[in-house]
Amino acid sequence: MPAADPITSPQNPRIKNLLRLQQKASERREQQLTIIEGHRELTIAHQAGIDIRSLFICSELAGDARQQELLATLGPQVEWFEVSKAVFERVAYREGSDGILALARPPQRRLDTLKLPANPLLLILEAVEKPGNLGAVLRTADAAKVDAVIVCDPRTDLYNPNAIRSSIGCIFTVPTVASSRDEVLAWCAAHGIRTYAAALTPEARPYTDYDFRGPTAFVMGTEADGLTPELRQACSDTIIIPMRGYIDSLNVSIATAVLTFEAVRQRS
Repeated sequence: MPAADPITSPQNPRIKNLLRLQQKASERREQQLTIIEGHRELTIAHQAGIDIRSLFICSELAGDARQQELLATLGPQVEWFEVSKAVFERVAYREGSDGILALARPPQRRLDTLKLPANPLLLILEAVEKPGNLGAVLRTADAAKVDAVIVCDPRTDLYNPNAIRSSIGCIFTVPTVASSRDEVLAWCAAHGIRTYAAALTPEARPYTDYDFRGPTAFVMGTEADGLTPELRQACSDTIIIPMRGYIDSLNVSIATAVLTFEAVRQRS
């Protein structure tokens, strides 16, 4: 249960540390902790086996029923801290928060520890920099039961609290790894995975021309710049989603969903 004395001051050391963890990727790396806000996200993380270390809860926002549910779900090994509404609103990073915020140890995954089925379906993102885009892609990956999401040379922390929020916790349900471009390409080649670069180039062919029933990885670039020429040229094929209107491209998360569910359709 929560500690007897609620935290009522924003100068409390635990609250100040929460703010540091929110704001600085270096703090998250050093402490090997991240922040999960929201009952739904926390429940998904717990069900995925994530190590939940401590819980900060505002009873006024969370309500007694949800507190009792979390107590039964998380067990006594998780530290609980009651937080006043005024203090919680200082540390909450979303509007309309439900009064639940947790510290958790994110999984430390590497390419060489990924366990793949015989016929994997993967998503590779190059230099992703917007946590919201990463989160949206992870929701697609979860919905389609993608085997892993691999980020080449990321420009954002994979466990940025905003990525967790925008993924609704799917960062914990989909094996997600960061690595260098060269390591990812070598790893795909070693595992017989065909790589399809999504890029607006003269040689690109419509994605509907291809058979994605074998080991497949869709390789997606950034919103602003697309794929680097080095990564695009190293891929097995270049594909495009034909545009029928005035615009020439889609948001990266939407494009990823189109390609991913085409692969799912073919495989089913």
